[in-house]
Amino acid sequence: MRYPEDIEFKLGFEKIKTLVAKHCSSTLGIDFVDRIRFSANRGSITRLISQTAEFKKIIESGESFPNSNYIDVVDGLNKVKVEGVFLQENELHDISISLDTILKCLGFFSKSKEEYPELFGLADGIHVEKMICEEIDRKIDEKGLLRNNATPELAKIRQSIQSEQVKIRRQLNQELQHAIKQGYVPDDTNITIRGGRMVIPVLAEHKRKIKGFIHDTSSSGQLVYMEPTTVLEVNNAVRELEYQERREIIRILTGLTDMLRPHLDELMKAYRFLGMVDFVRAKARFALEIQAVMPAISAEKQIEWQQARHPLLLLAHKKLGKEVVPLSIRLDRDQRILVISGPNAGGKSVCLKTVGLLQYMFQCGLLIPVEEGAKVCVFKNLFIDIGDEQSIENDLSTYSSHLTNMKHFLKHSDKDTLFLIDEFGTGTDPNFGGAIAEEILGRLHENEAYGVVNTHYGNLKQYADSTEGIVNGAMRFDVQNLEPLYKLEIGKPGSSFALEIAYKIGLPHQLIDRVKNSLGNEKVNFDKLLAKLERDKQNFDNKKGELKRKNKELDKLLQKYQQLSQELDKQKKSILNQAKEEARQLLEGTNRKIEATIKSIKESKAEKATTKVARQSLDTLKKSLKPQKVKKVKQEVEVIDGEIEVGAYVRIIGQKTLGEVLAIKGKDVEIRIGALTSKVKRNRLERVSKKTFKEMDKLPESPLPSVGFDVSKKNIEFKSQIDLRGKRTNEALEAVDNLIDDALILGIRELRVLHGKGDGILKEMIRNHLRTYSQVRNIHDEHADRGGAGITIFELG
Repeated sequence: MRYPEDIEFKLGFEKIKTLVAKHCSSTLGIDFVDRIRFSANRGSITRLISQTAEFKKIIESGESFPNSNYIDVVDGLNKVKVEGVFLQENELHDISISLDTILKCLGFFSKSKEEYPELFGLADGIHVEKMICEEIDRKIDEKGLLRNNATPELAKIRQSIQSEQVKIRRQLNQELQHAIKQGYVPDDTNITIRGGRMVIPVLAEHKRKIKGFIHDTSSSGQLVYMEPTTVLEVNNAVRELEYQERREIIRILTGLTDMLRPHLDELMKAYRFLGMVDFVRAKARFALEIQAVMPAISAEKQIEWQQARHPLLLLAHKKLGKEVVPLSIRLDRDQRILVISGPNAGGKSVCLKTVGLLQYMFQCGLLIPVEEGAKVCVFKNLFIDIGDEQSIENDLSTYSSHLTNMKHFLKHSDKDTLFLIDEFGTGTDPNFGGAIAEEILGRLHENEAYGVVNTHYGNLKQYADSTEGIVNGAMRFDVQNLEPLYKLEIGKPGSSFALEIAYKIGLPHQLIDRVKNSLGNEKVNFDKLLAKLERDKQNFDNKKGELKRKNKELDKLLQKYQQLSQELDKQKKSILNQAKEEARQLLEGTNRKIEATIKSIKESKAEKATTKVARQSLDTLKKSLKPQKVKKVKQEVEVIDGEIEVGAYVRIIGQKTLGEVLAIKGKDVEIRIGALTSKVKRNRLERVSKKTFKEMDKLPESPLPSVGFDVSKKNIEFKSQIDLRGKRTNEALEAVDNLIDDALILGIRELRVLHGKGDGILKEMIRNHLRTYSQVRNIHDEHADRGGAGITIFELG
């Protein structure tokens, strides 16, 4: 049960339906939007939002889904029910192309039934004969016109018409040229059509000088349109052929219409399916627009939302470039009723309407804008008391209207009810209004109903604080600047900050002091305590946020240190392994040399000359094994003025790396550094002399040469996969080039490019570009379970 009748208007759900309808492609989908209804059937709601969540996943994945020709042809199909009626060419063409869309949708769901089971369920019992499309397409072309060769008879008739029209045009041209020479017609006159017959325009004063029939007159009366008698018979023949053509067209269209009649029932089901697909897709598109998700549906009564946002407020703020303050709320068996208090314009009503609208959207099968993991349940009853219901016709005051609503709430509420009351108890004497509101709240609590209430009354705050199952909530307030923060905090009541706001506005202090005296110390102190709690809460939150920020920075530094440490360990192991390998090879070579020397001495039977030569050879080997002192070369880099151009020698500012400019593209400069090439921004380079470059080029290479950037840092930051979805072609190809350059320097072999599926254009451009690299080999798709054709994997070798 929903209460009142205009609940959709009060919650703003009518605007939600309008926004969903804008995402539909046809009236088929809009009809389903108009039929959206609040439901208390948990199974039905689960199915509806699951369908929407699956379609949202299709859109996000970039999979190719039929997006065109969602055409409503139901009116045409209804005409087919009448024997003897035939559809026009354009109507049959619409049926053909829309049936093709239906077949593609069925094919998509059939291939993806395991991934999208609820959407596959939509196609259950839907069958379309492909023969219908084929037969229509054989006779009607892509422009919706009957083909000349639809039947042999039609082809023969149209050829005859064309032949006769050529004769008419030839004869009329002769008549026209004669009339022009005689001055009977204007000089710029051409053959035209009147009443379906070819005629020539003749000046009115000469109309009796040409034998023929007048079919029309110009608006000025200066021209008459005449059919010369010489073409009369041929024109009559053409007219007869056109009658024959029309009869043949009707015969063909009637045959195609008769072909549809036995399949009407299954066609009607198919178009209902197409409308449902359009509707679900519109809901999914709207869900993406408002950042909505599918919540967890609880069998028990509970609402547990984090980062909940009012969808209409979200869209309005998005246009203004503003952020919406999200709402976090929880209702369950231990905390069934929430009493929200706080200053005016602090967000209490928005909070209440957010709860109502999101719950209503959920029970209408729509995804809701909350954080992943949010929990929601199904209520059989949803009651709201929001806004001024004053009615002159029914002689109801605002307060009387509220009490009428409360009467309904008390009579029909139970443990399956969610109620929302805005400004509870207002509209009458505060003392009586607060007391009545407290009693009504107690009865609703006894009925085990769930609800959210907004109030300024202190007695309701105290009642909530002392009653199990009811909890206070406060709208946060910036005490320093006396401005609302629009954040809900559950667990404590809120102050109205009436006195503080009065001070800020500038009311006389003596007036405010008299107000305090009239209220009494107890009420004033209670409000002061709430304000102090809010102030302390803000200070605590600020310090907590600062501590969280510092801990986050510390975690980053620790992670960076660990990564650097691991990288150094890897490099250390690599250098040690290389040194061991060189030592092993050196030792093997030395042993072979010694063994060869001993063998030579033995074979020469220790002849002095031979032995001396062998010993000299060993001495030479010994000297070569001694570590050589590398003379340190102090190199000064000579920076010179001049433009950076192709062929110039440059240095990366702040580093020792020198290179030669190979190419310049805008602000990017391609430079050669040793055997490698790299792209660097022009403003990071300075020009050096050729002498400096040559001298640096002659220096002995170090074990770990510099290549223009910090290798360790680059290795840590390097990612072997890049995401190019949404990028333009030039940006995408440049990103691929940078990825390959970095991978070649770091020795990375396998790389991945995420480009999505879409129409496959970006994928084809990237793969063609990769084939231009001699180092690239083995280009292939990712495994189907991990992205399939939406990801390209390639290796460098």
